[in-house]
Amino acid sequence: MIKFFALAKDDIRSVFERDPAARSTLEILMSYPGLHAIWGYRVAHWLWNHKAKLLGRWLSHFMRFMTGIEIHPGAKISRRFFIDHGMGVVIGETAEIGENVTLYHGVTLGGTALEKGKRHPTLEDNVVVGAGAKILGAITIGAGSRIGANAVVVKPVPPNSVVVGVPGQVVVRSKPRAEGVDLNHGVLPDTINITLAALLERTQQLEQKLESLDEHPVLVGSSDRLERIEFNLKTLLVNHTKDNGNNGHHHHDGHPDPQQVSEGMWKGEDFMI
Repeated sequence: MIKFFALAKDDIRSVFERDPAARSTLEILMSYPGLHAIWGYRVAHWLWNHKAKLLGRWLSHFMRFMTGIEIHPGAKISRRFFIDHGMGVVIGETAEIGENVTLYHGVTLGGTALEKGKRHPTLEDNVVVGAGAKILGAITIGAGSRIGANAVVVKPVPPNSVVVGVPGQVVVRSKPRAEGVDLNHGVLPDTINITLAALLERTQQLEQKLESLDEHPVLVGSSDRLERIEFNLKTLLVNHTKDNGNNGHHHHDGHPDPQQVSEGMWKGEDFMI
């Protein structure tokens, strides 16, 4: 009982830290369904672990009716877990949630397999999941990561990353983020627009290079002219390949490579936000 009240105290403090709309402890106690759902889950989880699984499931079902939030009593949830608004949140049986995790409404931590065993996601410490996001399968979301609103995540996410889109594109931050919980789940990189802009710029550069290849327009015979253009083009491509090899994922002109880096991850130079 003492442990429950200590956890409840932490939960109330988390609401004050992460919701600027919170004005008083009494208001939080009376009108925060996310808090009520967590407290109901803790009782149901205790019943689940003490051979009262049916009663634990019934309590979780009752809390779903009362709050609109469904948390399976078999899930494992650590301290300072906060559900903001909460309507439509679903947390599956084998989900695991670390400390200081924040979920917004409409989030699903769902399973994708029929087999018994681990089939729901694991969220490490300080993860923020935006409204409407779906995280599916026995995957791990690394500590300090932010899942964008309405993203669909089906692959593991490394620590300190941002995920956006359907299916979710992982952008690994190259700069440290601010201390504390990162609640900016609406501030997201536009990976498609960045790629298209870089491709357009690269196409324009290529067109300019091709135009400059014809250095001798007065050559006799079309075959000589084509051979000279082909030779110059091959030289250009060889130099371009060498430059890319020396600079990693950057062009020889200093522009960042728009393509994905290893294992389908993007690298973002400005995702400290």
